[in-house]
This record gives sequence, C-alpha cells and structure tokens, in this order.
Amino acid sequence: MMRLSNLTLRNLLIAVHDALATTLAVFASFYLRFEGDAFFERLPLMLRILPYFVAFSVVVSYVFNLTTTKWRFISLPDALNIVRVATVLTLALLVMDYIFVAPIISGALPAVNLQTPFFLGKITIILYWFLEIFFLSALRFAYRYFRYSRTRYHARSEGASPALLIGRAADAEVLLRGIESGAVKHLWPVGVLSPSPADRGQSIRNIPVQGGIEDFEDVIADFARRNKPIARLVMTPSAFEPDARPESVLMRARRLGLIVSRLPSLESGETPRLTNVAVEDLLLRPSENIDYARLERLVKSKAVIVTGGGGSIGSEICERVATFGAARLLVIENSEPALYSVIEGLAARRTDAVIEGRIADIRDRERILRLMSEFKPDIVFHAAALKHVPILERDWSEGVKTNIFGSINVADAALAAGAEAMVMISTDKAIEPVSMLGLTKRFAEMYCQALDHDLASKPGSKPRMRLISVRFGNVLASNGSVVPKFKAQIEAGGPVTVTHPDMVRYFMTIREACDLVITAATHALAPQRPDVSVYVLNMGQPVKIVDLAERMIRLSGLQPGHDIEIVFTGMRPGERLNEILFATQEPTVDIGVAGIMAAKPNEPAMQTLRKWIAALEQAITRDDRASIRAVLKDAIPEFGSSDLSEPAVTLSPS
Repeated sequence: MMRLSNLTLRNLLIAVHDALATTLAVFASFYLRFEGDAFFERLPLMLRILPYFVAFSVVVSYVFNLTTTKWRFISLPDALNIVRVATVLTLALLVMDYIFVAPIISGALPAVNLQTPFFLGKITIILYWFLEIFFLSALRFAYRYFRYSRTRYHARSEGASPALLIGRAADAEVLLRGIESGAVKHLWPVGVLSPSPADRGQSIRNIPVQGGIEDFEDVIADFARRNKPIARLVMTPSAFEPDARPESVLMRARRLGLIVSRLPSLESGETPRLTNVAVEDLLLRPSENIDYARLERLVKSKAVIVTGGGGSIGSEICERVATFGAARLLVIENSEPALYSVIEGLAARRTDAVIEGRIADIRDRERILRLMSEFKPDIVFHAAALKHVPILERDWSEGVKTNIFGSINVADAALAAGAEAMVMISTDKAIEPVSMLGLTKRFAEMYCQALDHDLASKPGSKPRMRLISVRFGNVLASNGSVVPKFKAQIEAGGPVTVTHPDMVRYFMTIREACDLVITAATHALAPQRPDVSVYVLNMGQPVKIVDLAERMIRLSGLQPGHDIEIVFTGMRPGERLNEILFATQEPTVDIGVAGIMAAKPNEPAMQTLRKWIAALEQAITRDDRASIRAVLKDAIPEFGSSDLSEPAVTLSPS
C-alpha cells in the first residue's frame, strides 16, 4: 500500500510539473507574439480557456506515458513522447482557435478590437510547439544529467576498476548504459575494442573505440605507459564470435594478469550484469534467434507442470516458464535437495507466477495422477529421467521403470487432467539406440506418438491434447556433462580421461535448448495442429572430445601432454563414436522454425504397444531379464549393442 501511495504521489507531482510547463508555454508564446495592448486585450479570454486546456494537456501527457516515466532513465523514446504530446496539444490549439474561439471573438465578443479574426494565430501556435517541447524537456533532462554525473562520480570515487570493453558498439552501449544507471557497479570503462571496422575512431557514450581486438596488447601497454593501468577486461556477446578469436583474447588476458568478465546475452527486460568467463562460453556456436514473443504467448497465464524440475534441464525450463509469464507452476522432483534448490532460485527471481514444489516419483502412478488431477495443468514438460549411460547399462531395469513406465504415467496423468500438451524431453541417443538410455527413451517416444495419433483420430469439437517429444544432444555445464568433469580433472592436476580419440558429440547451451523445446511446443499447438510429434533440435557442428579436452587445458594456462596428461580409457558399454540426429528410415520435415526439424517415424499401433507394456510389467515384477530382452528387441528391432547383462562399468567421464 505504501509503494502504491508513493507511486501515486510521484505521478501527481509529475502531472503538476507538466501542467505548469504547458501554462508557461502558452503564456510565453503569447508574450513573444503579442506586445502591449494586443497582449492585454487577449488576456481575459486566455485565462478563461487556459484551465480547460491545461487539464486536457495532463490527460494527453498521461496517455503518452509522460507522467509514469522515471526521469532517471529518460531516453530517446521519452523524448519522442514529449514531441508527440507537444504535437497533439498544438493541433488541439489549432482546432480550438480556428473552429471554436474564432466565432466567439467575431460574435460574442465584438468589443474585443483584434486585427485578425483569430485569437491565437499561426505564429503563436508555432511558437507554442517549440516552447512546449522545451518546458517539458528541460527539467527532465537536467535531472537525468544530474543522476548521470552523480553515478559517474561515485563510480570513480568508490575504487572502480579501469576496464577495457571488447565487442561491437551495440553490445558496449548496453553495458555503458548499465554503468550509468548504477545497475553495473565498481567498473570504470576507459576504452572499447571492436571487431567491426565501422566502429574504429568513434566514441560510444563518450568512451572512445581504441582499435580492433587485434590491438589488445598494444592498448593495454599504452595505458600502462600513461600510468593508467587497466585492471579488468569485459567481453560482450559479440566478443565470443569465432572471428573475434575469444580464446586468444582470454589467454593473453590471463597472461597479463587481468580480471576477465563477460556480459551475457540480454533479453528484453533483463538488467545488465557481469559474470565470470567460463570455458563453456568459448565452445558456443552462434545461437538461433528465438522468438520470445511467441514463447510468451504460449506460456502466459497458463498452469504448467515440470517433472524432474530439480535437474539441469528441468530447472531451466522452470525458470523460462516463470519468466514468460506462467500463472502457476508446479515443480515435481523426487530429490528433496534438488527441489529445495530450484524453488529457492525461482523465489529469488520474484516472478508473478504462483510456484509450488512437490516431492514425487514419476514411477508412483497413483501419486502422479492425483497431483496432476488437483493442479489441472495446461502444459506438462516431462524432464524427469535416468540419463547416465554407463549406470543404466548396469542397472537397466531401473531405466525401464523410470524412463518407460514413468513417462507412461506422466502422459496418462496429463491426459486425464485435461492438459493441452505434454512435451517429453528426449535424447539423440533414442535414434537407432545402442544404449539402454536410448532404448528406453525411444520406447517412451513411441508411446507418446501412438497416444497422440489415437487422440488425433477421435472426432470432437474440443482441441485434442498434443503429445510431443523433443530430441537433442549434450548441453554445456549440465549435471554429469563432460565439461565440468574435465574442469575438475584439470584443477586436480590431471589426468584428463577421454574414452576414445575419435569420439565426437554435439553441444548446446541449456538456455538455448530449453527455449527451443518451448518453441517446438508452440509449433505443435499451432491452429493447424501439424501431424508431427517428434522434434529434433539443430545442434550445429559436432565437437571432437579430445579437441575439447585440449582446448580446456590450454585455456587453463597449461599445455596438454606436458602439464596435464590426456588418458584414453576405452569406450564404455552403450556408447558410440558418433551421435546421429535422424534414423535411416525416419523422414524429416522442415517446419519453417529456425533451429528445429521434425521427424515422422512410423510408430506401432497403441494396441501393440499395450501388449509390450503388459509383458514388460510382468517381466519386471519377476525380474525376468530374458523376457524383457525379448520384448524390447521386438519393439525396437534396430537396438543392437547392449546385451542387457550387468557388465563391469567404469564410471570415468567421456
């Protein structure tokens, strides 16, 4: 209530200021246009008209957001709004003078001796337009400059580190605005290095572009000679493009003892912030352009459930769903610490979503059915799964229980609760699977496809529920991924263990993967209801694992084979050298969405699937491995490498 009252008082004071500005503009334009008796002849009528016009001006200012804009952040859009307000008020004066006031002067007030039939005249109105802009702008921009100067003064007086910014002008400008507004603290930019030749020799918000990225060491040395040593380096998103050679910049900066930070990619509404440069930042391919408005239209005001919400993918989906405006979010997780962590993280973001976390195992069918029935979700994102390849090769029955029967439980519960869609997070290992992870995920995909097909074949006026699966490969910095394991091995002094010198994998960021997962859901729920239920994310170019290990060692300031050894441990059960994105007998579909393709596998009939499911249930109950093997081989004939035994497993990172 106090915040609301303060906001109302501030807006009221701004409205009073704008009313005074309009009054001054009217009087000043009259005074400049008319002199002596002509001014005083018009004064009584002007005083009768002025209160109504001033009241109208306050309404116009409110409509164009002048009374609700914080002066501290006034910028070009606000200046344009001031011009719009002045233009609307000028047109209103013109209409009033020529249509309403002129007849009064000529008819009702014949005693007023005027040389023209108009009260204001064109010259007065033109003068008013310029003066209105001046009076509305002057105090606003004076306050903006005051805050800008004070922020710069505090930044320099509070021991801010002299910093060199690396990246294109547009990226550097975002960071400079963040420093001026106080969002980024303890940083004093002294120059910019840009990869774009068009930026050379220019200034960005009074900060000079000192040269190109290749001039890095020369610029550092020049500042040192002038007794203005640079202590910090800030890399903007454009500094991580391949042409900018980010690895070289980072290695040289570390050799010079500079602190290196980065400005992450910004989305609309986010505050600029600096983070440490991680090795993952240097492995990124150019990200796809995400249509965030499209994602917001899907999620906004919806009730969403995320299973496995405490994992790497699940927690990021929770964060994205809350960011895009979900009304309610239920996080289902069977790990208490993971559930607590994700709920605390979401609460810290202070979104408008009502967030609830529940401990539950997707293998508990009755529990999942009851939770979804009570929550009544619009969309369900199913990220819960067992995913570690070597562990599932040993404990394969647990993979069947979680990845197959757990997914069936979630799909059936979502349907029973009346959800619009269920999105299952799958894996590229489900394509012509050679591991238990890929096999169980492929079976879960088949169930979702068959159920989606059955619902499509049933007539009804209500839009049917969609069930889709989204496949992608490895995500950087996820739990159990190779990058954090290599990092830990390097910090421990080595060796770095790689399974095979020719092994390659696809990588993408968790943020991009989750945004594309939600994008796939928007396509599946489009009005035309496309006939595809499996989506595959574009993972870019594969990365050779041994090359990745060598790059990480070098970026740590060490030499592969000299300071840190690389040891090849041999391929583990369920692994293959090269991941594939589409099966041989799986036609692809271009859906016209950047970063996503669709696959159209021929799923078996639901009746056949239910026979396999019933046989699996009986075999799991009896722990009959031969029967389980027979059912899975029958369901997925292309599965070939694993013998469903219990081989010795070496849990070293690959």
